[in-house]
Amino acid sequence: MTAPRTDNRRRAYWLKTLHEWHWVSSAICLIGMILFSITGFTLNHAGQIEARPAVTKRSGSVGESLRAQLEKQLPDAKALKGKAPLPAELQAWVQKQWDIGTAGRDAEWSDDEIYLSLPRPGGDAWLRLNLADGEIEYERTDRGWLSYFNDLHKGRNTGAAWSWFIDIFAGAALVFSITGLFILKMHAGNRPFTWPMVGMGLVVPVLLALLFIH
Repeated sequence: MTAPRTDNRRRAYWLKTLHEWHWVSSAICLIGMILFSITGFTLNHAGQIEARPAVTKRSGSVGESLRAQLEKQLPDAKALKGKAPLPAELQAWVQKQWDIGTAGRDAEWSDDEIYLSLPRPGGDAWLRLNLADGEIEYERTDRGWLSYFNDLHKGRNTGAAWSWFIDIFAGAALVFSITGLFILKMHAGNRPFTWPMVGMGLVVPVLLALLFIH
């Protein structure tokens, strides 16, 4: 009688542990799973969902003193293969005039202009300064909230923090799936359709890939 009781205790312990890991991982990835499921659908039908981009344009002119400072820094920037951050003075000017943050981004420097690409989720933007006359232009394209969430799904231009979130979410989803598989295994004896359903989840996508994707 001792051996069956020991086996039952061991089974109960592992089942409890698996359930704890399963529910904790599911809680961590729940909202992310909903987001990625919805955006997976919208990405799959992106061609049928019409988006109307909104374009914002701004223009102005920087002072001669600022332009002279930039021209002095041009040789140093070009020495870095033409890529360097905007000087603090120009960043402050753009922030004050147009409330646009440019910190941490490298601009492209050439003899006659400075060009800064500002991609972001759900749209794009760019900033261009003509060194000859000090004319500065800014253009921003906003493709809407749907495009924004689609880009979050793809991790496009989202930065390091969102990249870490995707990695943590993927790890939690993996734990959720693996613990779910072991829980299925422990209950499979009383549920005869368990393995046929699991097998269907594998066979159906494999068949679709082999037969219909060329």
